[in-house]
Amino acid sequence: MTEQTDTSRGPEGQTCSSGGSSEIAHRLQDKMIETSLERIKHKLLVMSGKGGVGKSSIAANLAVALADAGKRVGLMDVDLHGPSIPQILGLSGQLETKGKVAVPKPYSEKLGVVSIASLMPEGDDSATIWRGPLKIGVIRQFIADVKWDDLDFMVIDSPPGTGDEPLTVAQTIPDAYAIIVTTPQEVSLADVRRSINFCKQVDMKILGLIENMGPFACPHCGKEIALFKSGGGKRTADAMSVPFLGSIPFDPQMVVACDAGTPIVEQKGSTPISEAFEDVIKNIKNRVL
Repeated sequence: MTEQTDTSRGPEGQTCSSGGSSEIAHRLQDKMIETSLERIKHKLLVMSGKGGVGKSSIAANLAVALADAGKRVGLMDVDLHGPSIPQILGLSGQLETKGKVAVPKPYSEKLGVVSIASLMPEGDDSATIWRGPLKIGVIRQFIADVKWDDLDFMVIDSPPGTGDEPLTVAQTIPDAYAIIVTTPQEVSLADVRRSINFCKQVDMKILGLIENMGPFACPHCGKEIALFKSGGGKRTADAMSVPFLGSIPFDPQMVVACDAGTPIVEQKGSTPISEAFEDVIKNIKNRVL
């Protein structure tokens, strides 16, 4: 991939200093993006109205679960300021290249991952301080300059909010579906409603809403505990005429699994959280396949 260092780039990511040549390069990249996307059947943008709802852990586990179900999956992490997908999946090291294109870092035979974290030196905690045009250019490169090959699904993990990254995905991948992640309490649901309206404004189809950190059974007495209230995701989905894909219960093991780089959907044995993910995956398949 071409190293992104020039911050004086045009509104669509092209270099502004070289006139006609930059326009030609931009059109060539458009064609490369189109060719790459034609080989990917379904594109799913996982987004949220606010941070702290577990969006990246949902995206990672969805991608792993789809791959475990035999689907060919690519996971593209466009959270450029706070990439966490490699940590969640236990991946380390930089991306390899073949010729002029990067090769997704393999998590398994069926799942490849691209993240800005895999383009940085190991252990580099430097802040990514980029303006919008540079971020647009990087996301376009993640599609054009990566050897994605034929995929059944591309799962895209976006940072919270409705800024440059989800907008770039909406403009660059017009047939992408949005999966919106929320927690049940009202402070999160208010931002989710803004995310839904964002999708409507940019003509992005909404596949559905996932409620994360829902009620769970106390491991000692079995009584249901709703740390963040309950049912808010379903009520919001109904009120906004958006499909409800399911509720993922709160589980401290999700935190342990993410820190350890071992996705919870791959842990042995049937648990409430693994069963909830199975239901969500089933609902996603029913809507796109």
